[in-house]
Amino acid sequence: MQNKYAIVLAAGQGTRMKSKLYKVLHPVMGRPMVQHVLDNLQALDLSKTMTIVGHGAEKVKEQIDTTTQFILQEEQLGTAHAVKQAAPMLEQKTGVTLVICGDTPLITKQTIAALFDHHMESKAKATVLTTTIPDPTGYGRIIRGESGNVERIVEHKDATADQLAVNEVNTGTYCFDNQLLFEALNRVSNDNAQGEYYLPDVLEILKKSGEKIAAYQTSDSDETIGVNDRVALAKAEKIMKHRINIQHMKNGVSIIDPDHTYIEPDVSIEADVLIEPGCVIKGKTTIGTGSHIGAHTEINNCQIGENTLIKQSVAADSIIGDRVTIGPFAHIRPQAAIGDEVKIGNFVEVKKARIEENSKVSHLSYIGDAEIGKNVNVGCGTITVNYDGENKFLTKIEDDAFIGCNANLIAPVTIGKGALVAAGSTINKDVPADALSIARSKQENKEAYAKRLNKLK
Repeated sequence: MQNKYAIVLAAGQGTRMKSKLYKVLHPVMGRPMVQHVLDNLQALDLSKTMTIVGHGAEKVKEQIDTTTQFILQEEQLGTAHAVKQAAPMLEQKTGVTLVICGDTPLITKQTIAALFDHHMESKAKATVLTTTIPDPTGYGRIIRGESGNVERIVEHKDATADQLAVNEVNTGTYCFDNQLLFEALNRVSNDNAQGEYYLPDVLEILKKSGEKIAAYQTSDSDETIGVNDRVALAKAEKIMKHRINIQHMKNGVSIIDPDHTYIEPDVSIEADVLIEPGCVIKGKTTIGTGSHIGAHTEINNCQIGENTLIKQSVAADSIIGDRVTIGPFAHIRPQAAIGDEVKIGNFVEVKKARIEENSKVSHLSYIGDAEIGKNVNVGCGTITVNYDGENKFLTKIEDDAFIGCNANLIAPVTIGKGALVAAGSTINKDVPADALSIARSKQENKEAYAKRLNKLK
Protein backbone atom coordinates (compact mmCIF):
# COMPACT_ATOMS: atom_id res chain seq x y z
CA MET A 1 0.00 0.00 0.00
CA GLN A 2 1.51 3.30 -1.12
CA ASN A 3 1.53 6.32 1.15
CA LYS A 4 -0.96 8.97 0.06
CA TYR A 5 -0.58 12.70 0.61
CA ALA A 6 -2.68 15.74 -0.26
CA ILE A 7 -1.79 19.35 -0.96
CA VAL A 8 -4.68 21.82 -0.86
CA LEU A 9 -4.11 25.10 -2.68
CA ALA A 10 -5.74 27.87 -0.64
CA ALA A 11 -3.40 30.84 -0.96
CA GLY A 12 -5.29 33.00 -3.45
CA GLN A 13 -7.11 36.15 -2.41
CA GLY A 14 -9.83 35.72 -5.02
CA THR A 15 -10.11 39.24 -6.40
CA ARG A 16 -13.08 38.28 -8.59
CA MET A 17 -15.13 37.65 -5.44
CA LYS A 18 -14.87 41.39 -4.74
CA SER A 19 -14.87 40.75 -1.02
CA LYS A 20 -12.86 41.45 2.11
CA LEU A 21 -13.33 37.78 2.98
CA TYR A 22 -10.68 35.53 1.47
CA LYS A 23 -12.01 33.34 -1.27
CA VAL A 24 -11.69 29.90 0.30
CA LEU A 25 -13.50 31.13 3.43
CA HIS A 26 -16.69 32.02 1.56
CA PRO A 27 -19.32 29.59 2.86
CA VAL A 28 -21.11 26.96 0.82
CA MET A 29 -24.06 25.57 2.80
CA GLY A 30 -22.71 27.03 6.02
CA ARG A 31 -19.10 25.86 5.78
CA PRO A 32 -16.07 27.61 4.27
CA MET A 33 -15.59 26.09 0.83
CA VAL A 34 -12.09 24.86 1.72
CA GLN A 35 -13.57 23.10 4.76
CA HIS A 36 -15.62 20.89 2.42
CA VAL A 37 -12.44 19.90 0.60
CA LEU A 38 -10.57 19.14 3.82
CA ASP A 39 -13.51 17.20 5.28
CA ASN A 40 -13.53 14.93 2.23
CA LEU A 41 -9.79 14.39 2.50
CA GLN A 42 -10.05 13.63 6.21
CA ALA A 43 -12.48 10.82 5.36
CA LEU A 44 -9.72 9.10 3.31
CA ASP A 45 -6.73 7.19 4.63
CA LEU A 46 -4.06 9.82 3.96
CA SER A 47 -0.63 9.96 5.55
CA LYS A 48 -0.51 13.76 5.57
CA THR A 49 -2.60 16.70 4.38
CA MET A 50 -1.04 20.11 3.82
CA THR A 51 -2.85 23.35 3.06
CA ILE A 52 -0.97 26.11 1.27
CA VAL A 53 -2.11 29.48 2.58
CA GLY A 54 -1.14 32.99 1.64
CA HIS A 55 -3.67 35.81 1.63
CA GLY A 56 -5.50 35.84 4.94
CA ALA A 57 -3.46 32.95 6.31
CA GLU A 58 -4.34 33.66 9.93
CA LYS A 59 -8.06 33.93 9.18
CA VAL A 60 -7.94 30.64 7.28
CA LYS A 61 -6.18 28.94 10.19
CA GLU A 62 -8.72 30.33 12.67
CA GLN A 63 -11.78 29.19 10.76
CA ILE A 64 -10.71 25.75 9.54
CA ASP A 65 -11.77 22.91 11.81
CA THR A 66 -9.80 19.88 10.67
CA THR A 67 -6.43 18.18 10.88
CA THR A 68 -4.09 19.75 8.33
CA GLN A 69 -0.63 21.25 8.30
CA PHE A 70 -0.61 24.86 7.13
CA ILE A 71 2.24 26.06 4.92
CA LEU A 72 2.67 29.74 4.10
CA GLN A 73 3.27 30.84 0.51
CA GLU A 74 4.60 34.33 1.17
CA GLU A 75 4.58 35.34 -2.50
CA GLN A 76 1.87 34.05 -4.83
CA LEU A 77 3.87 33.09 -7.91
CA GLY A 78 1.60 30.47 -9.42
CA THR A 79 0.25 27.00 -8.71
CA ALA A 80 3.55 25.18 -9.25
CA HIS A 81 5.25 27.59 -6.87
CA ALA A 82 2.49 26.95 -4.31
CA VAL A 83 2.92 23.17 -4.46
CA LYS A 84 6.70 23.58 -4.19
CA GLN A 85 6.24 25.09 -0.71
CA ALA A 86 5.53 21.54 0.53
CA ALA A 87 8.92 20.28 -0.68
CA PRO A 88 10.63 20.33 2.76
CA MET A 89 7.94 17.97 4.08
CA LEU A 90 7.41 15.72 1.07
CA GLU A 91 10.13 15.69 -1.58
CA GLN A 92 12.04 12.76 -0.06
CA LYS A 93 8.96 10.60 0.51
CA THR A 94 7.66 7.85 -1.74
CA GLY A 95 3.99 7.57 -2.56
CA VAL A 96 1.22 9.44 -4.33
CA THR A 97 0.37 13.11 -3.86
CA LEU A 98 -3.00 14.64 -4.65
CA VAL A 99 -3.05 18.32 -5.56
CA ILE A 100 -6.49 19.89 -5.24
CA CYS A 101 -7.77 23.46 -5.12
CA GLY A 102 -9.46 24.80 -2.02
CA ASP A 103 -12.17 26.44 -4.14
CA THR A 104 -13.65 23.11 -5.36
CA PRO A 105 -16.14 22.31 -2.57
CA LEU A 106 -18.31 19.96 -4.64
CA ILE A 107 -15.74 17.22 -5.27
CA THR A 108 -16.80 14.16 -3.28
CA LYS A 109 -14.63 11.82 -1.27
CA GLN A 110 -15.76 9.01 -3.60
CA THR A 111 -14.36 10.80 -6.64
CA ILE A 112 -11.08 11.61 -4.89
CA ALA A 113 -10.73 7.97 -3.82
CA ALA A 114 -11.47 6.80 -7.37
CA LEU A 115 -8.82 9.20 -8.72
CA PHE A 116 -6.22 7.75 -6.34
CA ASP A 117 -7.22 4.20 -7.29
CA HIS A 118 -7.09 4.87 -11.03
CA HIS A 119 -3.69 6.51 -10.72
CA MET A 120 -2.20 3.54 -8.87
CA GLU A 121 -3.89 0.87 -10.98
CA SER A 122 -2.78 2.49 -14.25
CA LYS A 123 0.81 2.80 -12.94
CA ALA A 124 0.88 6.37 -14.23
CA LYS A 125 3.27 9.00 -12.90
CA ALA A 126 0.61 11.68 -13.15
CA THR A 127 -3.17 11.44 -13.45
CA VAL A 128 -5.50 14.29 -14.31
CA LEU A 129 -9.08 14.47 -13.06
CA THR A 130 -11.17 15.35 -16.10
CA THR A 131 -14.80 15.81 -17.00
CA THR A 132 -16.87 16.54 -20.09
CA ILE A 133 -18.98 19.66 -20.42
CA PRO A 134 -21.23 20.84 -23.26
CA ASP A 135 -19.49 24.19 -23.57
CA PRO A 136 -15.77 23.86 -22.76
CA THR A 137 -14.94 27.45 -23.69
CA GLY A 138 -12.00 28.68 -21.65
CA TYR A 139 -10.95 25.24 -20.37
CA GLY A 140 -7.82 23.30 -21.17
CA ARG A 141 -8.66 20.38 -23.51
CA ILE A 142 -7.52 16.82 -22.76
CA ILE A 143 -5.92 15.33 -25.85
CA ARG A 144 -5.63 11.57 -25.55
CA GLY A 145 -3.52 9.19 -27.60
CA GLU A 146 -4.60 5.90 -29.14
CA SER A 147 -3.88 4.10 -25.86
CA GLY A 148 -6.22 6.42 -24.00
CA ASN A 149 -3.41 8.09 -22.07
CA VAL A 150 -3.02 11.87 -22.04
CA GLU A 151 -0.85 13.15 -24.85
CA ARG A 152 -1.15 16.77 -23.82
CA ILE A 153 -3.38 19.42 -22.31
CA VAL A 154 -4.03 22.29 -24.71
CA GLU A 155 -5.23 25.62 -23.40
CA HIS A 156 -8.26 27.06 -25.16
CA LYS A 157 -6.36 29.98 -26.66
CA ASP A 158 -3.74 27.62 -28.16
CA ALA A 159 -6.12 24.95 -29.48
CA THR A 160 -6.70 24.10 -33.14
CA ALA A 161 -10.20 23.78 -34.57
CA ASP A 162 -10.13 20.00 -34.07
CA GLN A 163 -8.90 20.38 -30.50
CA LEU A 164 -11.59 22.96 -29.74
CA ALA A 165 -14.17 20.30 -30.64
CA VAL A 166 -12.96 18.18 -27.70
CA ASN A 167 -15.23 18.61 -24.68
CA GLU A 168 -13.12 16.66 -22.15
CA VAL A 169 -11.43 19.26 -19.98
CA ASN A 170 -8.84 19.59 -17.24
CA THR A 171 -10.38 20.22 -13.81
CA GLY A 172 -7.16 21.29 -12.09
CA THR A 173 -7.03 18.28 -9.74
CA TYR A 174 -4.13 15.82 -10.09
CA CYS A 175 -2.39 12.81 -8.64
CA PHE A 176 1.40 12.56 -8.98
CA ASP A 177 4.19 10.19 -8.14
CA ASN A 178 5.47 12.23 -5.21
CA GLN A 179 9.22 12.22 -5.87
CA LEU A 180 8.81 12.84 -9.60
CA LEU A 181 6.46 15.73 -8.83
CA PHE A 182 9.06 17.61 -6.81
CA GLU A 183 11.85 16.81 -9.26
CA ALA A 184 9.74 18.24 -12.08
CA LEU A 185 8.77 21.32 -10.05
CA ASN A 186 12.44 22.32 -10.02
CA ARG A 187 12.32 22.41 -13.81
CA VAL A 188 9.15 24.48 -14.23
CA SER A 189 9.83 27.86 -15.85
CA ASN A 190 8.00 31.15 -15.41
CA ASP A 191 8.67 32.17 -19.02
CA ASN A 192 5.11 33.23 -19.75
CA ALA A 193 2.99 36.36 -19.93
CA GLN A 194 2.15 36.28 -16.23
CA GLY A 195 5.66 35.44 -15.04
CA GLU A 196 4.24 32.62 -12.91
CA TYR A 197 5.04 28.94 -12.38
CA TYR A 198 2.16 26.76 -13.57
CA LEU A 199 1.45 23.27 -12.25
CA PRO A 200 0.21 21.84 -15.60
CA ASP A 201 3.77 22.35 -16.91
CA VAL A 202 4.77 19.41 -14.69
CA LEU A 203 2.70 17.13 -16.93
CA GLU A 204 4.60 18.25 -20.02
CA ILE A 205 7.93 17.77 -18.27
CA LEU A 206 6.99 14.23 -17.21
CA LYS A 207 5.66 13.44 -20.69
CA LYS A 208 8.92 14.54 -22.33
CA SER A 209 10.76 12.28 -19.89
CA GLY A 210 8.77 9.33 -21.20
CA GLU A 211 6.51 8.97 -18.17
CA LYS A 212 2.90 7.83 -18.43
CA ILE A 213 0.21 10.48 -17.97
CA ALA A 214 -3.28 9.13 -17.31
CA ALA A 215 -6.71 10.70 -16.91
CA TYR A 216 -9.67 9.77 -14.74
CA GLN A 217 -12.97 11.17 -15.96
CA THR A 218 -15.78 11.92 -13.53
CA SER A 219 -19.25 11.70 -15.02
CA ASP A 220 -20.56 14.51 -12.82
CA SER A 221 -19.16 17.77 -14.14
CA ASP A 222 -20.83 19.69 -11.30
CA GLU A 223 -18.26 18.21 -8.88
CA THR A 224 -15.43 20.03 -10.60
CA ILE A 225 -16.79 23.58 -10.43
CA GLY A 226 -14.17 26.02 -9.19
CA VAL A 227 -15.66 28.95 -7.26
CA ASN A 228 -14.03 32.14 -8.49
CA ASP A 229 -16.85 34.67 -8.21
CA ARG A 230 -20.26 35.18 -6.62
CA VAL A 231 -22.06 33.63 -9.58
CA ALA A 232 -20.13 30.37 -9.20
CA LEU A 233 -20.60 30.55 -5.42
CA ALA A 234 -24.37 30.67 -5.82
CA LYS A 235 -24.25 27.81 -8.32
CA ALA A 236 -22.16 25.66 -5.96
CA GLU A 237 -24.55 26.42 -3.10
CA LYS A 238 -27.55 25.39 -5.19
CA ILE A 239 -25.92 22.13 -6.31
CA MET A 240 -24.85 21.17 -2.79
CA LYS A 241 -28.26 22.09 -1.37
CA HIS A 242 -29.91 19.82 -3.92
CA ARG A 243 -27.42 17.03 -3.17
CA ILE A 244 -28.11 17.24 0.59
CA ASN A 245 -31.90 17.35 0.15
CA ILE A 246 -31.89 14.38 -2.22
CA GLN A 247 -29.97 12.33 0.36
CA HIS A 248 -32.46 13.20 3.11
CA MET A 249 -35.38 12.24 0.88
CA LYS A 250 -33.71 8.93 0.04
CA ASN A 251 -33.44 8.38 3.81
CA GLY A 252 -37.19 8.78 4.27
CA VAL A 253 -37.61 12.51 4.94
CA SER A 254 -40.49 14.25 3.14
CA ILE A 255 -39.34 17.61 1.75
CA ILE A 256 -42.30 19.16 -0.03
CA ASP A 257 -40.27 21.67 -2.05
CA PRO A 258 -36.56 20.78 -2.08
CA ASP A 259 -35.74 23.74 -4.32
CA HIS A 260 -36.83 26.09 -1.52
CA THR A 261 -35.55 24.20 1.52
CA TYR A 262 -32.08 24.89 2.97
CA ILE A 263 -30.50 22.14 5.09
CA GLU A 264 -26.83 22.35 6.07
CA PRO A 265 -24.60 19.27 5.85
CA ASP A 266 -24.29 18.56 9.60
CA VAL A 267 -28.07 18.35 10.13
CA SER A 268 -29.41 14.90 11.05
CA ILE A 269 -33.07 14.11 10.29
CA GLU A 270 -34.81 10.80 10.98
CA ALA A 271 -37.29 9.11 8.68
CA ASP A 272 -40.92 10.29 8.47
CA VAL A 273 -40.12 13.92 9.23
CA LEU A 274 -42.10 16.38 7.10
CA ILE A 275 -40.47 19.66 6.06
CA GLU A 276 -42.56 22.33 4.38
CA PRO A 277 -41.28 24.95 1.90
CA GLY A 278 -39.07 27.85 2.92
CA CYS A 279 -37.41 26.18 5.91
CA VAL A 280 -33.80 26.92 6.89
CA ILE A 281 -32.17 24.25 9.08
CA LYS A 282 -28.59 24.87 10.16
CA GLY A 283 -25.71 23.69 12.32
CA LYS A 284 -25.77 20.37 14.14
CA THR A 285 -29.55 20.22 14.40
CA THR A 286 -31.16 16.81 14.94
CA ILE A 287 -34.85 16.14 14.28
CA GLY A 288 -36.62 13.01 15.55
CA THR A 289 -38.98 10.81 13.58
CA GLY A 290 -42.53 11.96 12.97
CA SER A 291 -41.82 15.64 13.55
CA HIS A 292 -43.30 18.32 11.31
CA ILE A 293 -41.41 21.50 10.47
CA GLY A 294 -43.85 24.07 9.13
CA ALA A 295 -43.24 26.53 6.32
CA HIS A 296 -40.68 29.30 6.77
CA THR A 297 -39.27 27.95 10.02
CA GLU A 298 -35.62 28.64 10.90
CA ILE A 299 -33.76 26.20 13.15
CA ASN A 300 -30.11 26.39 14.16
CA ASN A 301 -28.21 23.93 16.39
CA CYS A 302 -31.29 22.45 18.03
CA GLN A 303 -32.07 18.98 19.31
CA ILE A 304 -35.70 18.27 18.42
CA GLY A 305 -37.51 15.16 19.61
CA GLU A 306 -40.11 12.93 17.97
CA ASN A 307 -43.58 13.95 16.76
CA THR A 308 -42.97 17.62 17.47
CA LEU A 309 -44.62 20.39 15.44
CA ILE A 310 -42.88 23.71 14.82
CA LYS A 311 -44.85 26.22 12.76
CA GLN A 312 -43.36 29.38 11.22
CA SER A 313 -40.98 29.95 14.09
CA VAL A 314 -37.31 30.53 14.91
CA ALA A 315 -35.30 28.28 17.24
CA ALA A 316 -31.59 28.29 18.07
CA ASP A 317 -29.18 26.41 20.35
CA SER A 318 -31.92 24.70 22.34
CA ILE A 319 -33.36 21.31 23.28
CA ILE A 320 -36.97 20.61 22.34
CA GLY A 321 -38.66 17.41 23.48
CA ASP A 322 -41.19 14.95 22.06
CA ARG A 323 -44.75 15.88 21.06
CA VAL A 324 -44.10 19.58 21.55
CA THR A 325 -46.11 22.22 19.70
CA ILE A 326 -44.37 25.51 18.89
CA GLY A 327 -45.72 28.52 17.02
CA PRO A 328 -46.75 30.07 14.83
CA PHE A 329 -44.35 32.99 15.19
CA ALA A 330 -42.57 31.82 18.33
CA HIS A 331 -38.91 32.56 19.08
CA ILE A 332 -36.92 29.93 20.95
CA ARG A 333 -33.65 31.63 21.85
CA PRO A 334 -30.42 29.95 23.01
CA GLN A 335 -30.26 27.71 26.09
CA ALA A 336 -33.94 26.88 26.17
CA ALA A 337 -34.88 23.36 27.30
CA ILE A 338 -38.45 22.49 26.45
CA GLY A 339 -39.85 19.24 27.85
CA ASP A 340 -42.21 16.71 26.31
CA GLU A 341 -45.77 17.72 25.39
CA VAL A 342 -45.17 21.41 26.06
CA LYS A 343 -47.09 24.02 24.11
CA ILE A 344 -45.36 27.26 23.07
CA GLY A 345 -47.90 29.36 21.22
CA ASN A 346 -47.94 32.34 18.90
CA PHE A 347 -45.69 35.30 19.62
CA VAL A 348 -44.01 33.66 22.61
CA GLU A 349 -40.30 34.26 23.24
CA VAL A 350 -38.32 31.80 25.36
CA LYS A 351 -34.72 32.48 26.40
CA LYS A 352 -32.43 30.48 28.69
CA ALA A 353 -35.42 28.82 30.30
CA ARG A 354 -36.40 25.27 31.22
CA ILE A 355 -40.05 24.36 30.72
CA GLU A 356 -41.00 20.89 31.94
CA GLU A 357 -43.58 18.38 30.70
CA ASN A 358 -47.17 19.33 29.88
CA SER A 359 -46.76 23.01 30.58
CA LYS A 360 -48.27 25.69 28.34
CA VAL A 361 -47.18 29.17 27.36
CA SER A 362 -49.87 29.75 24.79
CA HIS A 363 -49.44 33.29 23.50
CA LEU A 364 -47.88 36.74 23.69
CA SER A 365 -45.42 36.05 26.52
CA TYR A 366 -41.74 36.48 27.32
CA ILE A 367 -40.13 33.71 29.37
CA GLY A 368 -36.46 34.48 30.05
CA ASP A 369 -34.08 33.13 32.71
CA ALA A 370 -36.79 30.90 34.13
CA GLU A 371 -37.47 27.42 35.47
CA ILE A 372 -41.03 26.29 34.88
CA GLY A 373 -42.20 22.98 36.31
CA LYS A 374 -44.72 20.42 35.08
CA ASN A 375 -48.38 21.10 34.25
CA VAL A 376 -47.98 24.86 34.54
CA ASN A 377 -50.29 27.22 32.69
CA VAL A 378 -48.75 30.58 31.81
CA GLY A 379 -51.43 33.04 30.76
CA CYS A 380 -51.42 35.39 27.80
CA GLY A 381 -49.10 38.38 28.13
CA THR A 382 -47.04 37.02 31.04
CA ILE A 383 -43.57 38.53 31.39
CA THR A 384 -40.68 37.25 33.48
CA VAL A 385 -39.00 40.52 34.37
CA ASN A 386 -35.46 39.18 34.51
CA TYR A 387 -33.24 42.23 34.04
CA ASP A 388 -32.67 45.16 36.40
CA GLY A 389 -30.38 47.07 34.05
CA GLU A 390 -27.22 45.38 35.32
CA ASN A 391 -27.94 41.73 36.13
CA LYS A 392 -30.25 38.89 35.08
CA PHE A 393 -32.28 37.06 37.73
CA LEU A 394 -34.16 33.75 37.85
CA THR A 395 -37.93 33.19 37.97
CA LYS A 396 -39.14 29.81 39.28
CA ILE A 397 -42.65 28.53 38.70
CA GLU A 398 -43.24 25.20 40.39
CA ASP A 399 -45.45 22.29 39.25
CA ASP A 400 -49.20 22.82 38.71
CA ALA A 401 -49.08 26.60 39.14
CA PHE A 402 -51.48 28.82 37.20
CA ILE A 403 -50.37 32.26 36.04
CA GLY A 404 -53.18 34.57 34.99
CA CYS A 405 -53.05 36.82 31.95
CA ASN A 406 -50.90 39.93 31.84
CA ALA A 407 -48.82 39.05 34.92
CA ASN A 408 -45.39 40.55 35.55
CA LEU A 409 -43.11 38.27 37.56
CA ILE A 410 -40.24 40.41 38.83
CA ALA A 411 -37.21 38.19 39.38
CA PRO A 412 -35.79 36.81 41.55
CA VAL A 413 -39.10 35.28 42.52
CA THR A 414 -40.62 31.83 43.09
CA ILE A 415 -44.22 30.84 42.46
CA GLY A 416 -44.93 27.80 44.62
CA LYS A 417 -46.43 24.48 43.63
CA GLY A 418 -50.13 24.74 42.78
CA ALA A 419 -50.23 28.49 43.38
CA LEU A 420 -52.46 30.92 41.49
CA VAL A 421 -51.44 34.37 40.29
CA ALA A 422 -54.36 36.62 39.48
CA ALA A 423 -54.56 38.28 36.07
CA GLY A 424 -52.94 41.70 35.88
CA SER A 425 -50.72 41.14 38.92
CA THR A 426 -47.18 42.40 39.31
CA ILE A 427 -45.45 39.89 41.58
CA ASN A 428 -42.22 40.87 43.35
CA LYS A 429 -42.41 38.53 46.36
CA ASP A 430 -42.43 34.73 46.54
CA VAL A 431 -45.86 33.09 46.38
CA PRO A 432 -46.32 30.09 48.72
CA ALA A 433 -47.57 26.75 47.45
CA ASP A 434 -51.34 26.57 46.86
CA ALA A 435 -51.76 30.29 47.59
CA LEU A 436 -53.65 32.86 45.52
CA SER A 437 -51.61 36.02 44.91
CA ILE A 438 -53.29 39.23 43.82
CA ALA A 439 -51.00 42.21 43.28
CA ARG A 440 -52.94 44.95 41.57
CA SER A 441 -54.49 48.23 42.72
CA LYS A 442 -58.17 48.36 43.65
CA GLN A 443 -60.40 49.42 40.79
CA GLU A 444 -62.05 52.80 41.20
CA ASN A 445 -64.74 54.17 38.86
CA LYS A 446 -65.25 57.97 38.69
CA GLU A 447 -68.78 58.56 37.44
CA ALA A 448 -69.14 60.94 34.44
CA TYR A 449 -65.45 61.83 34.59
CA ALA A 450 -64.81 61.05 30.94
CA LYS A 451 -67.81 63.12 29.92
CA ARG A 452 -66.42 66.16 31.77
CA LEU A 453 -63.02 65.72 30.08
CA ASN A 454 -64.65 65.62 26.69
CA LYS A 455 -66.33 68.97 27.34
CA LEU A 456 -62.94 70.58 28.02
CA LYS A 457 -61.57 69.61 24.61
